[in-house]
Amino acid sequence: MNNIVILTGAGISAESGLKTFRAEDGLWEDHPVEEVATPEGFARNPGLVQRFYDERRASILAAAPNLAHLALGRLDAEWSGELLIVTQNIDDLHERGGARRVLHMHGEGLSAWCQSCDARHRWTGPLRNGPPCPACGDVALRPDIVWFGEMPYRMGEIYAAIARADLFVSIGTSGAVYPAAGFVQEANRSGARTVELNLEPSAGSRWFAETRLGPASELVPEWVGDVLSASFPSPRQPA
Repeated sequence: MNNIVILTGAGISAESGLKTFRAEDGLWEDHPVEEVATPEGFARNPGLVQRFYDERRASILAAAPNLAHLALGRLDAEWSGELLIVTQNIDDLHERGGARRVLHMHGEGLSAWCQSCDARHRWTGPLRNGPPCPACGDVALRPDIVWFGEMPYRMGEIYAAIARADLFVSIGTSGAVYPAAGFVQEANRSGARTVELNLEPSAGSRWFAETRLGPASELVPEWVGDVLSASFPSPRQPA
């Protein structure tokens, strides 16, 4: 087993105190997602959206990586093969947990994107007061977040990594949000072994060869230990 692709979702950061994206009532932090997570919502009320993500940014900065993030950081440091951690999360807890091979397909909460010059900047302060872009000076910064109706980042790179993967692992995801929910089927088609680590079965559990249930802070360190000790089952499924 050489190549591993890991997909992480909100469940891995929930134990660090960061709320999942959308509750069963369709609200995110008491706001309809259409108001705070669409280009149309930003066009209608940019002040509301900027304030909303200013609060998310503050929450990210106040959070700390948990044992699951630290375990993936250990895997990144010790795994000599190809590894890609594809996260749907906008926090930087993977990086603070030690992981370096991380791809944020839905953007980053600590990044600002200038709509005038297309520059991206690490950003830890507020955006609601209309700061100028450090690159061009225009007041055109928005959260560097992929909203509904926008294309997730670096999809070609993700699909290429899945096509090469011996092992695909999904951690803390609902299995209901596409295109990420379809990654497991792509992995199955390419012959990778598929494993789900989740608090409860996801909407796509039936597509995984193995499902382990429990808190990410318990499951992920155990799974990483299995992989690094070479006690994990053979990854490739029969052709």
